Amino acid sequence: MRLRLVARVLSLVSLVVSLCMVFPMMWSAADRTDDIRAFAASLACGITISYALFMAGGGRIGSVKRGDYEELGIREAFAVVGLSWVIASAVGALPYLFSGALSSYTDAFFESISGFTATGASVIADVEVLPRGILFWRGLTHWLGGMGIIVLSLAVLPFLGVGGMELYKAEFPGPTPEKLTPRVQQMALLLWEVYLFLTCAETFFLMLGGMDFFDALVHSFGTVATGGFSTKNASIAHYGSPYIEWVVTFFMLASGVSFSLYLLILAGFWDKARRNEEFLLYARLFLAATLLIAAVLFAGGFCRGAEHSLRAAAFQTAGFMTTTGFTSENYIAWPYFTRFIILLLAFIGGCAGSTGGGLKVARVLMLARCMRVELLNKLHPNAVLHAKVNGKVIPPRVMNGVMAFFTLYVVLFIGATAAALAMGNNKLDVAAAVSGVTASLTNLGPGLGTPGALGAYGWVPPGVKWTFSFCMLAGRLELYAVVLLFFPSTWRR
Repeated sequence: MRLRLVARVLSLVSLVVSLCMVFPMMWSAADRTDDIRAFAASLACGITISYALFMAGGGRIGSVKRGDYEELGIREAFAVVGLSWVIASAVGALPYLFSGALSSYTDAFFESISGFTATGASVIADVEVLPRGILFWRGLTHWLGGMGIIVLSLAVLPFLGVGGMELYKAEFPGPTPEKLTPRVQQMALLLWEVYLFLTCAETFFLMLGGMDFFDALVHSFGTVATGGFSTKNASIAHYGSPYIEWVVTFFMLASGVSFSLYLLILAGFWDKARRNEEFLLYARLFLAATLLIAAVLFAGGFCRGAEHSLRAAAFQTAGFMTTTGFTSENYIAWPYFTRFIILLLAFIGGCAGSTGGGLKVARVLMLARCMRVELLNKLHPNAVLHAKVNGKVIPPRVMNGVMAFFTLYVVLFIGATAAALAMGNNKLDVAAAVSGVTASLTNLGPGLGTPGALGAYGWVPPGVKWTFSFCMLAGRLELYAVVLLFFPSTWRR
């Protein structure tokens, strides 16, 4: 493990997060609110931390000439990815603390890591009293973390003397990361162009629906990053606008699609993108769940007519399936059956290579294909059968990785639930602990019961908040990059 190399990359992460505080400072300056001092102090602290890490890394900036930089090995890549979100969240917590929006660093870190991991869980019960600078920072942490600070940084890593493909493979969500362009920096820029386009497009359409520019932009941050931080206590329900709900539903679904499909479309491979089996399963799950929930809501009189039932079902289905967490209805009052369906969708999550959380549709698809082959092998012992996705045989190594991921997911879920109950000081029952761990590990944010269902996590004991923070990080980085930080072999030279 080359710790100096890791420190140099972390210095860049701290610098990027710190410099991004300039944007909320502009809103604070325009409103002439006192939080501008908090951002200035946070910016200074962040740059200081960045400088300290840079000097610890040797204080060397590599040449941009091709080949004149060190490549990250697999161990350095996992260390950088796991620690980057910790550093970003630690620095990003400072504005909440210095502004007085939150009184403890535990709460500030929880809010910050919830933002960067695009989880959307919050300890703030009344967000509408916060100044616009802090609200913008909450949304911006979503936007930065949604695609990945590391992917953004890949475009400039050669300036630090660090290469990037191993870093990309460690960070990019999904079971089979794919190098989509010959140069990883070019790929990072293409991904961010798509990301920026979706953000601008949603902001435009939300403004057409009556939102002002600030609210439209912050809600677009939360939608495209599938995070869910809102500027209103009632989330999207505050606006009471069917148009806004349909717009947000569309962009939540679009953000849950693998971004590699957008690149295929831009490259002219429309047919290949259209026939992608993960995308087809993602679309079918959404449609089936929406129609089923809408029928239950309509038959039970929970909504005002067929359109309202369909809109409410589509919004909450998209919100849970992509783990965005926006709310348009009090879904806690819905029948248990509908709540079970959307909880199941939250576990499945979005497509691999999207900003959505959860297990990912690709893994579920692979597991289903593997189960089918095993069942058929029982009927036809002499047959040679292979599990396939998109017409390609799933390699044994990939399938073993999927199985290991599921096993590790269950182990972490059980362990985190036990830890939350142990540190809950009898304030959490089993249902609350399971709900909190589920909402955190899937990066959903709101749950189906306390804590965090249509409310805040402020009352949760500090130890439980740190447990949930760990779950958010593990869920965002798909377990391995976090768990490997605790392996001694990761840090050996």
